[in-house]
Amino acid sequence: MFDKVEITVTAGMGGDGLVSFRREKFVPLGGPDGGDGGDGGDVIVRADKNITSLINFQYRSVYKAGDGGNGRGQKKHGKNGSDLLLGIPVGVMVYGNTQLGDDAEIYDLTETGQQIVVAAGGRGGLGNTHFTSSINQAPQIAQKGEVGEKKELILELKLIADVGIIGYPNVGKSSLLASASAAKPRIASYPFTTLEPVLGLVEVGHKSFILAEIPGLIAGAHLGRGLGHDFLRHVLRTQVLIHLVDGSSASPIEDMVRVNAELGLFDSALARKQQLLAINKIDLPDVRARVAELKKAFGGIGINPLFLSAITGEGVPALIKEALEVLERVTAQRAADSETPVKVFRPRPKGGNINVYKEGDTFVVQAPGLERIVAGTDIKDPEARRQLNRQLSRPTIKKMLEKAGIKPGDKVRCGILEWRW
Repeated sequence: MFDKVEITVTAGMGGDGLVSFRREKFVPLGGPDGGDGGDGGDVIVRADKNITSLINFQYRSVYKAGDGGNGRGQKKHGKNGSDLLLGIPVGVMVYGNTQLGDDAEIYDLTETGQQIVVAAGGRGGLGNTHFTSSINQAPQIAQKGEVGEKKELILELKLIADVGIIGYPNVGKSSLLASASAAKPRIASYPFTTLEPVLGLVEVGHKSFILAEIPGLIAGAHLGRGLGHDFLRHVLRTQVLIHLVDGSSASPIEDMVRVNAELGLFDSALARKQQLLAINKIDLPDVRARVAELKKAFGGIGINPLFLSAITGEGVPALIKEALEVLERVTAQRAADSETPVKVFRPRPKGGNINVYKEGDTFVVQAPGLERIVAGTDIKDPEARRQLNRQLSRPTIKKMLEKAGIKPGDKVRCGILEWRW
């Protein structure tokens, strides 16, 4: 199963604002008419129920949204860049970087149609019409477009199912899924015939739930051995587990304990999931003969197992009915425990996007809006530079520089422009 990929996404760059003036024959007072640049396109991921794997990302790992168009004369706005929509399966987790640490930005898309912007497009630059004032009727300055966000992402598919069948390889999980639903998993008499999770719809009267066969695991699976993390990753999504044990095993209790130990070592939350223990293969005479022995052994540790034959279907309806009842209790409990988080809006303080710091003997002004004006202005033009200096001498910046300890003659830098205070 192709269920984990790394991709690079880049949002579109905003278009540049334009410095332009009306020059029409019968319009004596034309004035500035430079239009704004268009916004860059966003990169959006959307959960789609019709997509079942991440195989489409196997052959392409770099994606880019459309750039915004530049502003034009007559106050014409540049065209916005086209958004890039990436369809992904329901159940994908999107990590905001390639290091799956605690501080990774994570989005969890668990419902079809759910979408998020993973890389925002750059804003278009303002044309010179925005910089007119009573003392500057002919502004020679405009903004460059912002650069779009670029991010390294990990897309990781985690199966979404209501009930998952777990157990050692070759205990009969595929046969149980085939018996309980219309799914057609691969079935054979050797371990690891199932190399990826398989889903099936189980109907009980007018009710139904999704049953998943999770690939088997071996000792050390939490370290990645065998199918390792490919198994355990998908168990995280299920609400109830059917723990299937081979009744012909030399020690069914030990098998159960080992599987649960792997769950707990991978994620402590897995060990706390509701489980139903089912002992398979009672169609075999040797297993049927030890039913009473197994009941007593599991009863001694407080477990009341269910007995079934996934091949003949004996005991399967009772197991499915019990699984539905447990699932309904767990679902009701989770709904009662969940609370809608209260959204808190914290307005940004004025000037919050401006920062002043000292780098060596130079005071650096970080102000994205002003830096874009600097980048979009011909600083060799004396008039343009004069107007630019007026922008850089605004009270907010002046106060911040004075607070930072600037003195006459000190060097100041904003973007590519450097001057003496």
